Amino acid sequence: MLSFTVGTGSISKNIAIFNLVRYRYADRPNPLTPFPTREGGKIQSLSPFRREVWREVKTVTHPIENRYKLSSRLSTSVGCVLLLLTTACSQGETKSAQSIQGINTNSAVAASNNISTLRIGYVGSVEPTGPLGWAKKKGILDRELQKLGFKNITFARFPNGPDLNEALVAGQLDVGSLGDTPAIVLRARGVETRLLRITQFNTTAWLVAKKNGPRSLAELKGQKIATQKGSYMHRYLLGLLAEAKIAKDVKVVHLMTTEAKAALERGDVAAYATSSDLGPFLKSQGFPVIDSSANHQGLSGTSLVVATESFLAKQPDFPQKFNAILTEATKDLIANSEEYYQYHAQTTKYPIDVIKVSFPLQQVSEEPLPAEGVKLLEGTKNFLVSQGLAKSNFKLTDWVVNKQQR
Repeated sequence: MLSFTVGTGSISKNIAIFNLVRYRYADRPNPLTPFPTREGGKIQSLSPFRREVWREVKTVTHPIENRYKLSSRLSTSVGCVLLLLTTACSQGETKSAQSIQGINTNSAVAASNNISTLRIGYVGSVEPTGPLGWAKKKGILDRELQKLGFKNITFARFPNGPDLNEALVAGQLDVGSLGDTPAIVLRARGVETRLLRITQFNTTAWLVAKKNGPRSLAELKGQKIATQKGSYMHRYLLGLLAEAKIAKDVKVVHLMTTEAKAALERGDVAAYATSSDLGPFLKSQGFPVIDSSANHQGLSGTSLVVATESFLAKQPDFPQKFNAILTEATKDLIANSEEYYQYHAQTTKYPIDVIKVSFPLQQVSEEPLPAEGVKLLEGTKNFLVSQGLAKSNFKLTDWVVNKQQR
């Protein structure tokens, strides 16, 4: 069980009042009950745990000599409160598997929304990959952003796009690197974000079956298929089932990518729609591949970089400068591909041959918005709207930052 504490204070007459609020959370066994989806159907959660959060409030009072001079006892108490806050946050960061990881930052500055701190969120491994990860690895990001006045850069890792979305909504991030499906769904909800760049396009999704299981789409009828809900793999799976006209004949359940291999080995699911890197890795482990998005037009994914409009209002030159950084990183990545593949493999813990299959160089572009990527993104948006997964339609041209800013 982990916890973190926040404190607020006030002065009333000659009494200083502190309200200490502790948020405690723990992972509890999941009863594996189905829960409804926005589309009206039900998705069965296969995650073995669920997170429970509860709130405790404690009020602490101290007398003071007058309204303008704190007693030494109160000053000591203030110091204790600050120490408690620091200790609690540190404990949560080191022990939580899905904690936000601050890189090269002063925690006191990162906690505030100081314009000199840039807060970047990403989905994936311990470190970001692709052009953004390479810009960080090679020092390009830090060097160029400091020229723009950013003294601190924080990186927050998320297990999936929907979680990153909630951090954007809560104002905890300025920039997000995530897949097309969650980014489109967030924009369709009316959340004010802007598309800065497509960092990868034609990202392959794979449909992998359990061993000694189905070998074709037709054999999946009446079976249970899992995927990570809200991801580009989820969009691929829905599109694939619709193309094959078997959407009503299978049960789609939610399962995080980290649980996929074990679920297939146990036979909990007949097949799993997975990501560009896990797919070929599972194939190398002897799991049969039924299909991949590379066999279909419009079912592959794109990786995007978005920023909040509130942040861009304070930094109108940021899109152009940030794209210049990622363009430089992309050129360096292509020119030094073997070095990059070593970094990508070390970061994700996949063999290099798997990384080369999942991240071919032709899927990255020096241009912020390559035409092929924009076309694919438009198709994904239209599909999500037609399926009711995106709340409303919108024009990509209204989402993209102004041309002058790129």
